[in-house]
Amino acid sequence: MNTSDLENVNVTAFDAMPSPEEIHARLPLGEKAAATVKQGREILRNILDRKDPRFFVVVGPCSIHDPVAGLDYARRLKALSDEVDDALCLVMRVYFEKPRTTTGWKGYINDPDMDDSFRVDKGMEKARQFLLDVAEIGLPAGTEALDPISPQYIGDLIAWTAIGARTTESQTHREISSGLSTPVGFKNGTNGDIGIAINAILSASRPHSFLGINAQGRTAIVRTRGNRHGHVVLRGGDGRPNYDTVSVQMAEQALAKAKLPTNIVVDCSHANSFKKPELQPLVMADVVNQVRLGNKSLVGVMIESNIVAGNQPIPADLTQLKYGCSVTDACVDWETTERMIRDAAVLLRDVLPDRLA
Repeated sequence: MNTSDLENVNVTAFDAMPSPEEIHARLPLGEKAAATVKQGREILRNILDRKDPRFFVVVGPCSIHDPVAGLDYARRLKALSDEVDDALCLVMRVYFEKPRTTTGWKGYINDPDMDDSFRVDKGMEKARQFLLDVAEIGLPAGTEALDPISPQYIGDLIAWTAIGARTTESQTHREISSGLSTPVGFKNGTNGDIGIAINAILSASRPHSFLGINAQGRTAIVRTRGNRHGHVVLRGGDGRPNYDTVSVQMAEQALAKAKLPTNIVVDCSHANSFKKPELQPLVMADVVNQVRLGNKSLVGVMIESNIVAGNQPIPADLTQLKYGCSVTDACVDWETTERMIRDAAVLLRDVLPDRLA
């Protein structure tokens, strides 16, 4: 029986994709890079477990589109990290996949050439190379888990993972998170609902079995043990911020009611800054002040930052792209980033010992 009119009716092609094992073989993890990832994960777990009093900062471009500018940023961030590492653990934000509300560039993995050719095979390899380079520089990397297959290709190079506001409620992403090797931050919903993030933490903390792929690229039943390092990321919602003391205390109460550790990260961007990057320093300053006044549930922040402030549309002629400027959400520039992080380190150093008391 011919089933051509029943199967894959709207599929135009199945292009071959190298297996995770093949990509790993081409771009193996070296000793220095492995040590960077391992140490980054350990520090983040210790912060969440209250064994390390430092504050962590996930900071970097909204998305990676130019690896040259991205590594330029990474080298700057590494120098800054060395300067403030007694107070802050800096994690470079390395986002390759962008969820789109309707249409738009889907990110470096999906469309590395930014021309709608969607060479995912090429993008995955280039993404892994970039992460290797960042790890060799000595910086832990954080990313968003969007595609359920990508972690098999690049998961060994990630120290911290975010689940976005649009996917925190997704069963698929909760299942994936239960098996990830990193701490996972679940963002509240786009409407500001923190309940879906708490449910996601609870779900991801438990074992799951689901369809995925193995290292050879074969479909497999993935069985997980559960991830106990899930935490909430407050990013505001419905055009309103939720990083203020009242919102943070309400989040603490909701976590305590669910019998979860009161670990809270604040995203300085998105609705918390009304999508105005110039307001991110004000958000961070408020969060740092809450910590200085004795708050112990706030453990980190996220910042959208690049070499150049703002953002830009993707031109037809890619040679016209402005160096170091975002092609997705607008970012603060490098000088502002330095100031935000140095100011936070100065203000937090003397209160950090009290966080373990």
